[in-house]
Amino acid sequence: MAVRIRMKRLGRRHRPFFRVSVMDTRSPRDGRTIEDVGTYDPMVRDKAARVKLNMERIDYWLSVGAKPSENVAALIKKVKTNSFGEVNEPPPMTPPKAPPEPEPEAATEETAAAEESTSVETAAEETAAEETADADESADVEESAPEEDAKES
Repeated sequence: MAVRIRMKRLGRRHRPFFRVSVMDTRSPRDGRTIEDVGTYDPMVRDKAARVKLNMERIDYWLSVGAKPSENVAALIKKVKTNSFGEVNEPPPMTPPKAPPEPEPEAATEETAAAEESTSVETAAEETAAEETADADESADVEESAPEEDAKES
C-alpha cells in the first residue's frame, strides 16, 4: 500500500481549512485517513500560526516510506527551518483628495470692458506720477548746483 501525506480540505466556501493527513494514495482527497498529523489555515494573518504540525508523527511516517505532496513538503520545510516570511501590513487609510477648484471661465464682455477702463486709468496715473517725479528731480538738480558753486568759492 502506497501512503501519502497530503492535505484534506475542510471548511466552507471561500473560507478554506485543511488537515494534513496520512492517506492511502487510492483514497479520494477528502476520503478516509489513516492518521491526521496537523492543520493548515491559510486565512490566519500571522504566517507562523497558520501551520500546526506534529513533527514526531510526520518524521515517523517519512521513515516508513510515506511521501509528502508538494504542498505538504513545502509546509514541512518551512516548519523545520522556521522561515515563514513577514506579513506586510496594508497602508493606512487616507481621506480622498479634494478635487481642484475649477478656474474661472473667460470674462464676459462687461467685465472685460471694465478691466480695460481700469487699466487705462492706472496707466494714465502712472505716467502722470512719472512726469511729476522727473520735474521734481530736475528742480532739485538746478537748486543744488548754485549751492555747490558757492561752497567752492
